[in-house]
Amino acid sequence: MNANPQYPNYADAPKVLQDVAEKSTAQAKENLEKMSAAASEAANQMKTVYSTISKGSQDYSAKVLEFSHANINAAFEHISKLATVKSPTEFFALSSEHMRQQFETLTRQSQELAAIAQKITAATTDSIKSVVKKPL
Repeated sequence: MNANPQYPNYADAPKVLQDVAEKSTAQAKENLEKMSAAASEAANQMKTVYSTISKGSQDYSAKVLEFSHANINAAFEHISKLATVKSPTEFFALSSEHMRQQFETLTRQSQELAAIAQKITAATTDSIKSVVKKPL
């Protein structure tokens, strides 16, 4: 229609606009699919991290409860023994022995809890590292 290349042919404008719109829509759809897949993968990776943390917390809490139970039983046992004491010397000897045993027990318990905490930290760190290393 228009032989002069300086001036565009306005009759072709709807076709050009339609092509641009189709390309833009296809690109937007592709980007949305990529973002959706990346978000889904990130959510799955975070579930793994949270699962690791949750499991470790449960293990730690279970151990604390186990130790609390043992310490309460030791206290009641000590009180029962104190009830049968017949002299101040026996009282101090019994108390001294109980304190020594409890110190050893608490030291061992603290070491076990520290080991569990280290294990939780290592597992969580490994889990986070695997998330960071994975390409989205």
